[in-house]
Amino acid sequence: MNYRHFKHEGWLYALAFLFAVILRFVQLGAMPLTDMEAAPALQALQIAQGLRPTLNPHPFYILSTAVIFFIYGGGTDFLARFIPALAGSLLVFVPLLFADRIKPRAAVVLAFFLALDPGLVALSRQIASPILALTFLLFALGFYNQGKTSLAASFAALTLLSGPSLWNGVIGLAITWSILRFINSRRASAEEESKTAPLISPLSRETLIPFVAVFLVVGSLFFIVPNGLSAALASIPSFFESWLAVDVVPVIRIFFSLLVYQPLGIFLAIFAMVRGWRNGSRRIIPLSIWFFVALLLVLINPSRQLADLSWALIPLWAMSALEIVRNLDIYAEERAEVGGVAFLTAFIWTFAWLDFSGLTTLPVDSREYAMRLWLLIGSLFLLVMSLLLVAAGWSIRTARIGGILGMALVLGALGVGGAFGTAGLRGGAFPELWWLRQQPIHARLLESTVSDVSEWGIGDDHAAAVTIVGVNSPALEWTLRERRVSVVQSLDAASTPELVITPLQENPVLSSAYRGQDFAWRQTPLWDVTVPQDWIRWVALRQMPTSGETLILWVRDDLFINSTSAQ
Repeated sequence: MNYRHFKHEGWLYALAFLFAVILRFVQLGAMPLTDMEAAPALQALQIAQGLRPTLNPHPFYILSTAVIFFIYGGGTDFLARFIPALAGSLLVFVPLLFADRIKPRAAVVLAFFLALDPGLVALSRQIASPILALTFLLFALGFYNQGKTSLAASFAALTLLSGPSLWNGVIGLAITWSILRFINSRRASAEEESKTAPLISPLSRETLIPFVAVFLVVGSLFFIVPNGLSAALASIPSFFESWLAVDVVPVIRIFFSLLVYQPLGIFLAIFAMVRGWRNGSRRIIPLSIWFFVALLLVLINPSRQLADLSWALIPLWAMSALEIVRNLDIYAEERAEVGGVAFLTAFIWTFAWLDFSGLTTLPVDSREYAMRLWLLIGSLFLLVMSLLLVAAGWSIRTARIGGILGMALVLGALGVGGAFGTAGLRGGAFPELWWLRQQPIHARLLESTVSDVSEWGIGDDHAAAVTIVGVNSPALEWTLRERRVSVVQSLDAASTPELVITPLQENPVLSSAYRGQDFAWRQTPLWDVTVPQDWIRWVALRQMPTSGETLILWVRDDLFINSTSAQ
């Protein structure tokens, strides 16, 4: 490494890792698994039980989680999310591998940004998310940047085993590299081109052998599950199928999420890009191109999801780290003035945010609403005038640095609050845009009810068989994973299973011989049928109208103590 370490650099990386671990592992199993998460988790559980299921195109997650399930002796929600959470935590060490390119101090700041970003926190707590592909690909590039080709090849193999989302990152980087090659080809100096364009070395034994070995051994779980290799290759058609799907997330919501969850990153990156393109920065220009290419790939994808934004967050926060470090270079004689401007900026912005939050509790056509709205506008005008007066009275530099640091404090606090929300630490009643759709609500209540009924009627809380009729929900199968579960489209009239789960509907056959209890199941916020006032309330309080699905648990009458057949 051709850069100088600074004091306490290692401790700062350790602190960033600690923050990442806290946000990714605290209450990791509190929220039930969704259908999208439960499908690969069930496959991992079946492998741990000695079965050979058909695998989704996420072989690394499924096989590594199967090992954890086998060691533990079963599966839990916490263990099912352990591998993504660990990968997301280790992501904070990626900047260390690029410290020679973005400078050591900016690399440490970037590590904290990656640890606290709400989107990356959410993906680290989700199964089958892009976090594995993102982490492994960045580690592969980082070790290649350090000249450690064997480790780079090994992580490249793990990237290929991480799922379809890896192709978004690979295509984005390839397009960025092509654009940079075109820009550099127009420059007169070949030396300058070699400094900005990444180098690609031909395949050699040092890279090919580790790549093939890791891909075969890890992708087949030491040749125990050979269909893991075919699952890795299935990520290619799965990626192209996503471009034939229907629109899921509107384009406007992509930009809205960036403003809500990454306000600090957007604020700092704008300053960095303006300065970088004006001065021809060799760091900012490649990062800005990568950011816009990754963002464009999200916008043009018909099946776009917020999770696809993860590839754009890395260059966004890298530019932000470079900009914030530049504004931390303060002379000793101006520290008091800069600190005062930063405090004033943060104070006015805090007052404006409290006033904005108060708007959510007032009717739009009321006099109080109009007064608070004008008060909000007045506070922002006061901030602008204050910075102009500081620039005229002291210096433009003092106003610029103080204003940026004050804004960084406030917007950073909003970002950290968003990270706590996407981590689910506020609870499932406060939905987030980065969460997966159709969150199960009464999963644990349903599971405990099934256990109680089985113990009362049979004497063993796991003995009663459960038949799921007309409900396609891997999350429901995962909830009842410790029991004998069968899934059918319709119930045979001659069969009388002990427990039956159906959608909310009238069923005369079951009503005569069973007793039923309803449970709220999959709940989805009504993002697409809202009014502006709903979005204002969500931004301030994280409250949004929801729609839900109800299931009925039918219990055969003879399992109850007071039934006629039991007597």
